[in-house]
Amino acid sequence: MKFNRRETIILAAAASAVSLSGISASQAAEGDMVDQAALMAPAGGLTDKVEGNAEAPVTVIEYASPTCPHCASFHNTVYEPFKEQYIDTGKVKFIVRPFARNALDAAIFLLAEAAGEENYHNVVATYFKTQNEWGMSDKPRDAIYSVAQQLGFTEESFSAALTNQEVFAGIEAQREQALDEFGLTGTPTFYVNGKTLSGGKTLEQLAAEIDPLVPADFVAPAAADAMAPAADAMAPAN
Repeated sequence: MKFNRRETIILAAAASAVSLSGISASQAAEGDMVDQAALMAPAGGLTDKVEGNAEAPVTVIEYASPTCPHCASFHNTVYEPFKEQYIDTGKVKFIVRPFARNALDAAIFLLAEAAGEENYHNVVATYFKTQNEWGMSDKPRDAIYSVAQQLGFTEESFSAALTNQEVFAGIEAQREQALDEFGLTGTPTFYVNGKTLSGGKTLEQLAAEIDPLVPADFVAPAAADAMAPAADAMAPAN
């Protein structure tokens, strides 16, 4: 099974995108600060898929590539304890953004967008877990489609996702913004309240950056609700 003509046109652009755009002359180094307001205004019209407490004191943004082994290592080994310790406790708002280095990256982010906000992270996580299966295949479309079927895609919905020009343009725009405005030099790159952290990180390395930013008196939203006065809980129904 080969990429069809429309898919090829879309994904061929992705294959040469990074080589055409090059790397920004202004590269961010480890620890550099990026304007938080700019970070929270992603280009391209794609909506951030936010995990966690929208009012969390710490925002962690990860630019990731599905073909990147360091990204896969983070998502396969660090993400779950990170989620348990920081996202589920309301301390961190976590956002994964696409950085398409090649056609396969673009294809997977197109599928994630097509799956919808509720399933976006599951699609990305599944492709990280199966990276060795499709990433090393001599028939990448077959391999990517095989995983997509497990996620509920049909041949029709799969092809429709890979030929969505509007979403593809958004993915390209986010890559260009990361290079040109934020000085991104590779994946994964994390921004912790605007501070640049380049390359794969352990839970301990992330904790060292996040913990000082969480107020000592921070109370997770669920815990705050549980501590609300009893009278509020007994308010009459409308």
